[in-house]
Amino acid sequence: MGIAPLRMIIPACQLDSRSHHVLLTTMYYPMFDPMYLLMLSPALLLAMWAQFRIRSTYATASQVPARMSGSAAAREILDAEGLRDVRIEMIPGQLSDHYDPRAKVLRLSPEVYQGRSAAAVGIAAHEAGHALQDAHGYALMTVRNLAVPLANFGSGIGMWMLIIGMMIGMTGLAWIGLILFAGTAVFQIVNLPVEFNASSRAKYQLEALGIVGSQESPYIRKVLSAAALTYVAATLQAILQVLYFAMRLMGQSDRDR
Repeated sequence: MGIAPLRMIIPACQLDSRSHHVLLTTMYYPMFDPMYLLMLSPALLLAMWAQFRIRSTYATASQVPARMSGSAAAREILDAEGLRDVRIEMIPGQLSDHYDPRAKVLRLSPEVYQGRSAAAVGIAAHEAGHALQDAHGYALMTVRNLAVPLANFGSGIGMWMLIIGMMIGMTGLAWIGLILFAGTAVFQIVNLPVEFNASSRAKYQLEALGIVGSQESPYIRKVLSAAALTYVAATLQAILQVLYFAMRLMGQSDRDR
């Protein structure tokens, strides 16, 4: 999974639709419901703060030189763990970095792949951390990968079922859609410790292998910590959306009696 700190909902390579957009609910009538905005305000405020933090810390860390490029740092981490079969590829896009567990490929954006900065090395190391999780059979990563199809289906078909069911008054259909959509929240909850663990592995490997020194380490820690906020915000948003629609459906069910 990519660290994708400037993207909000689900990191790269995990959802077939590349669901980095704000979830479908914000496109429909709930955005005109004051209660919807009120319930989601904690997540939205945290997301705004996370965006500010990641942009500022990334910009600062990009100015801190490193002794090797992001791709070289990732390669050294992988080789030290015996993962010479894991390829590293450069892909287009900004902060589109991710590890693909199916292809066993670590894909890095040009500025991370070629960049010789603390920011580039930190992000590349984070993605290498996901490769280490995969190789070592990290249980939560396995669970997360199994949850991907559910999250795909829930954020697509499930959301449409929920919206249509509410619009035409078919509460049963809406409840089925909400249950499916809740898979997205489950994905986010499982994903949090996976991301935190990948960052911990990255920081440990960078220091243990001597890839970074005391000058670069604080900047890398700040970038990874700021990026973690985006996952917290995305998880909180998904949970609050499920709670909001559950409240709406319970109220609608009471009125139908």
